[in-house]
Amino acid sequence: MTVPGEPPASESMAAVRASGLRKVYGTGETAVQALRDVEVTFARGEFTAIMGPSGSGKSTLMHILAGLDRPTSGSVVLDDVEITTLDDRKLTELRRERVGFVFQSFNLLPVLDARENIVLPLSIAGKRPDPEWLDTLIATVGLGDRLDHRPSELSGGQQQRVAVARALASKPAVVFADEPTGNLDSKSSAELLELLRRSVDEFGQTVIMVTHDPTAASYADRLLVLADGRIVHDGEANTAEDVLDLMKAVG
Repeated sequence: MTVPGEPPASESMAAVRASGLRKVYGTGETAVQALRDVEVTFARGEFTAIMGPSGSGKSTLMHILAGLDRPTSGSVVLDDVEITTLDDRKLTELRRERVGFVFQSFNLLPVLDARENIVLPLSIAGKRPDPEWLDTLIATVGLGDRLDHRPSELSGGQQQRVAVARALASKPAVVFADEPTGNLDSKSSAELLELLRRSVDEFGQTVIMVTHDPTAASYADRLLVLADGRIVHDGEANTAEDVLDLMKAVG
């Protein structure tokens, strides 16, 4: 339902919007404030990298934005849905239908071949993949001759490309990538990052990536840097050298 005077949900410029996010672990003197009143909006069709020193809150922020964790206070609106008030069942459904994930450890099912892993989220949801979109994805990730191979028969780079195709298969509102190059060599890392870049440029995908690698961050349009649970930098990502200089200044 569209509220008079407001744009339809499909026309909203924000893929994700967080307001007043606080996350506290523990209580009393041992309480740790992982996030401190974070306010941030991620536009549709934008590639954002999130960086910060260890313990800065970057992973906590991504987990809350993706609905994998709940904030102590504050709100998150993902694809025009307030997710912080959803019950577990509806939150699971939303993640399955509107969110794609790429993890450092690939998270492929070893008993399934590449094609089956790619369409797994759709299979779980009881949906059939769009054949044309699936063919486009497979061609984009360059896995046409590996579809009947299981993860153990694929290289690390190939496994991560399967994971990216799986994340994109449902045409999600947002893809969250958590240290996606962490287990890859430099060549495979570059191929993976080019793939995420292409998903933004060619498919209009929204990508939010947590990384510690300045080179990875340089592929993004935008760089957020966290320190002590707060955003201390929000600007263009620029070159790997620029990112490294910025991180040295923050750290």
